[in-house]
Amino acid sequence: MKKSLFFAIVIAVIFSVSALWAASPVGKWKTIDDETKKEKSIVEIYEVDGKLFGKIVAILTPGKENDVCEKCPGADKNKPLVGLVILKGLTKSGDEYSGGTIMDPAKGKVYRCQIALEDGGAKLKVRGFIGTPMLGRTQYWLRAQ
Repeated sequence: MKKSLFFAIVIAVIFSVSALWAASPVGKWKTIDDETKKEKSIVEIYEVDGKLFGKIVAILTPGKENDVCEKCPGADKNKPLVGLVILKGLTKSGDEYSGGTIMDPAKGKVYRCQIALEDGGAKLKVRGFIGTPMLGRTQYWLRAQ
């Protein structure tokens, strides 16, 4: 009887965590390099006053862990990549989050941004663009365990 109760609790916890994942992009995400298709970094998305932000919490490319953002604009110039806030000010709009920006540290460019969960919350569609979403680039980030 105790084993059955324990098993039921474990299943309930697993489904609760899965439901939370599906409901929000808050959490840690692995970014994938467009060219090499290898995991590049971990970005932690968090909420402040109803808006989403995302900062780099780990660099996964060997030898790049201590790199700084040489091309970043303004106050972010020459700051360490780890700790750098690259997603700013996204708000929920239907099934996606938009109205904020994303910065590409490799190019030092800031783009408007939309994000949306896919595959039951296991994948995050990240679209950076200038002007209209039709003129942009999409990446897919994978939820980090």
